[in-house]
Amino acid sequence: MIKISAVSYLNTKPFLHGLDISSVKNKIKLSQDTPAQGAQKLLSGEIDIGLVPIAIIPQLKNPQIVSPFCIGANGKVKTVCLFSEVPLKEINTVYLDYQSRTSVLLVQLLMKEYWKQDVKFLPALEGYENTIKNNIAAVIIGDRAIANLGKYKYEYDLSEAWQLHTGLPFVFAAWVSNKEINQDFLDDFNAALQIGLSNRSQLLAKYSSYNSPHFSVKEYWNNNIQYELDSDKKQALELFLKKLNPNQQFFYCY
Repeated sequence: MIKISAVSYLNTKPFLHGLDISSVKNKIKLSQDTPAQGAQKLLSGEIDIGLVPIAIIPQLKNPQIVSPFCIGANGKVKTVCLFSEVPLKEINTVYLDYQSRTSVLLVQLLMKEYWKQDVKFLPALEGYENTIKNNIAAVIIGDRAIANLGKYKYEYDLSEAWQLHTGLPFVFAAWVSNKEINQDFLDDFNAALQIGLSNRSQLLAKYSSYNSPHFSVKEYWNNNIQYELDSDKKQALELFLKKLNPNQQFFYCY
């Protein structure tokens, strides 16, 4: 059995659906985790493959991207945002989402390189959303970001900011292993992911409770999230990782 971790957020539901309805289901042991939990499982060797934040790749001894699919965006992603009650230039403190790794590093990079603003970054604990007031802002990701859309005066979409800064899309998570995986399995695994993506319209009713005046599941799956790890996203991924570690090397194995 191949041990796999997938993010438990709405953006991953099409992948999970594909794995559930395909024959590869009988070849895997699947856990659903936050991005940070999945990252830790891959680092510790608890899993074989994880849909994990790309920021952990420099920490892996033998990182291999094993799928042509990812969690990416070209412009607004809607679910990785800096929320604030004041304009950006008035923010002096930012709480960092404890469920994230990539987004934490991305906001720090954007503050330094793009917004050119010096702020204090603080690690957040559960319930930190309630600290957003005055000059204190917070990065919130995933399904909790959906719940907070429209709640605060200012929302700064980190994927959109990255695109404005670099002209590139952004990759938040990729299917990564820390060792060689059998190619026949990877073929079946990626075919299952494709099935899920091709049938995501069938899942809209199941997840309709996420819809609101500020959010559309259909728009999110079809436009905000981009699942194909194409050449532009590879370029963006490699640029981001080189900013973290100029000597970073990894391999595409699919």
